[in-house]
Amino acid sequence: MNKAAIHALQPAVDDAGRLASHLGLPLHVIDVHRFPDGELRVTIGAATETAIVYAPLDQPNDKLLALLFAAEAFRREGVARLLLVAPYLCYMRQDIAFRKGEAISQKVVGALIANSFDRVVTVDAHLHRTKNIEDVFPHIEAQDISAMAAIADALRGEGINGATVIVGPDEESRPWISDLAGRLGLMHAAARKSRRGDRSVGIVFPEPGLFAGRPALIVDDIVSSGGTLIACAKALLAAGASTVDAVIIHALFPPEMMQSFLNAGIRSVRSTTSVTHPSNSFRLDRLLADAVRKEKGR
Repeated sequence: MNKAAIHALQPAVDDAGRLASHLGLPLHVIDVHRFPDGELRVTIGAATETAIVYAPLDQPNDKLLALLFAAEAFRREGVARLLLVAPYLCYMRQDIAFRKGEAISQKVVGALIANSFDRVVTVDAHLHRTKNIEDVFPHIEAQDISAMAAIADALRGEGINGATVIVGPDEESRPWISDLAGRLGLMHAAARKSRRGDRSVGIVFPEPGLFAGRPALIVDDIVSSGGTLIACAKALLAAGASTVDAVIIHALFPPEMMQSFLNAGIRSVRSTTSVTHPSNSFRLDRLLADAVRKEKGR
């Protein structure tokens, strides 16, 4: 049995292939067949001592089942160690029950994955009250890496305008924007956000005069409905920003929403490769390769 290999779920085979290339490992595709009644049949490729499963967990429900089925097959075929590389990790936002009777999805999904895998690597997990990614996955190794190094390298290579202000749509974004601004030597500012519903938010900047005549770059970890991004762009333009662009870590919004962003005055919306999406611009394969390299040959 070979030492290690990358095993990928569709549609992320291209991204998994780049990771495999960085690590010098073979790539196998996990086949998922859907029966007419909706049930899944999962078939793994060649077994290895260590199986590194690459699976961004957007649109997660079928993927979670496929991962559990694949893990069963890997173990039965003699795989000794299972690593899950999930650049986007689903169901992390619900870490407490906000109302009586609500399920805590983070706890359930964390336990499911921890019962099947030995280690998890993810990127900028959407954690709120949970302080550490290790707390999500009991009794296994877990690592949450930041995409900011890859984004900063790409923006620096493009020659980002030195007058640009890095903008976060809320206080939760401050760790990302301060990190990115520090790497690029730029100013940064975080808005105050009030949520009125799933698709309606209010955005206020404490120092709106900061943006007059300056380019603004919005940085957010997740965009799904797009309401926060649009509200932030409108507030920046009203404050006199010369241009507004956006960088998203996890692009979960439907591709057709790009037109709505353009209509709101956002010049460009680009994302990392944590989720396969038409807006992908910042590759994460080198960061992920560094994180999982110790598995090679294990």
